[in-house]
Amino acid sequence: MRQCWLCGATGIHDPLDRHHIFGGANRNKSEKYGLVVDLCHEHCHIFGKYSVHKNAEIMRYLHQWGQRKAMRENKWSVEDFIREFGKNYLGSTFRPELMFREQEEESDEP
Repeated sequence: MRQCWLCGATGIHDPLDRHHIFGGANRNKSEKYGLVVDLCHEHCHIFGKYSVHKNAEIMRYLHQWGQRKAMRENKWSVEDFIREFGKNYLGSTFRPELMFREQEEESDEP
């Protein structure tokens, strides 16, 4: 069942839109690497106070989440991601070894 990535709603009251995490010139790459999320059209995608197109903090978080996902699934370094998408969204203090440690801890849970 599809759910809004941001609020968890199922689209019953507000239809879900497919949002490409990295748009513009990187829209096709977002599609290619599965970097798309479902978002409630009104509240979470376009018009709401915390929607990705109105709230820079939410957009920054989504970009960081998308970069981590791409790096994890493709076994990329930050440099690999930059080569593909042209920018690092994680900042200069990002430590990839912690990301992979978190992933291992998640897979250890029952």
